[in-house]
Amino acid sequence: MFFPDSWDGQSNLPALVLVPGGSGDSGGFLKQTPAGSTVDAVNQAGYVAIVFDPDGRGQSGGTEDYNGFIHQDGLAEVIRFASTLPGVDSANIGLVTTSYGITMGAGVLARYPDLPIKFLIDWEGPADRNDTGGCDESNLGHLAEVAACDDEAFWAEREASTFISQIKVPYQRIQSEKDHVQPDYDHTVLMINNAVNGGVSWVRLNNETPNQTLDPNALPRMLPENMDRRKDQLIVDYATELFNP
Repeated sequence: MFFPDSWDGQSNLPALVLVPGGSGDSGGFLKQTPAGSTVDAVNQAGYVAIVFDPDGRGQSGGTEDYNGFIHQDGLAEVIRFASTLPGVDSANIGLVTTSYGITMGAGVLARYPDLPIKFLIDWEGPADRNDTGGCDESNLGHLAEVAACDDEAFWAEREASTFISQIKVPYQRIQSEKDHVQPDYDHTVLMINNAVNGGVSWVRLNNETPNQTLDPNALPRMLPENMDRRKDQLIVDYATELFNP
C-alpha cells in the first residue's frame, strides 16, 4: 500500500487496487518513467495505491494460475483485507486492470459481487481465448502454449467476456487507436456489448455516451495514441469521475 505524501496519517482516503497485465506482478506499477510510476500518479491524485503479486509471481509463493479462480480468489482477499486497514475509505475502492488483468478483475467481481469495489476501469483488456490463446486467425496471446482452444474447463475460468456481463459495478473501458496487442477492436466490441446486454448498471467506452452497444461497422474513433501514452493519468481522471458520480 502506498499513501500520498500529503496524507495526515489519520484520514481515510479513496483507494485503487491495481491488477497487473500479462504474467506481470506489482513491479510494473512501481517502474519509474519520465512521467513517474503508476503508483506515483495514483498518489498525486490523493488516493491510496494498492498493488500485489498474484500466486506464483514476484514475492508470492504458489503456482502460476494464469488469472483463473486461484488468482481471482487471492485478489478477493487482497481487496477484503485492504478495506479493513486504517487510511482506506472502504466505501471508495476502485479496481483497475491493465491488459490481461481484466480476466482476473472481471472474474473476481462476477464471482464475488459482495466485494467493497465501487467501479472497474479496464485498459485494453483482451476478451476471450481468441485474444489470449491464439484461437483465431491472428494467432496472438501468451496462453497459446498453455491450454488448447477446446479445453473448456480451462477457459471457463479465464474469459473476461463471460464475466463482464455479470459484474454489479460501473465499468469504464479505455481503448486507444492502436491496441497494445490486438490487431482490431473485436475485443473492445465484445466487452462493451456483453456488459451492456448483461445489464451492468453503467458502461462506457472512453468518453462516449454511456450504456451504448457498439456497431462493429460504425465504431467511434478510439483515443489517439498521444493520450494512450498518458494512460496512468487517464486512469486517475476516470477514477476521480467515478469516485464522485
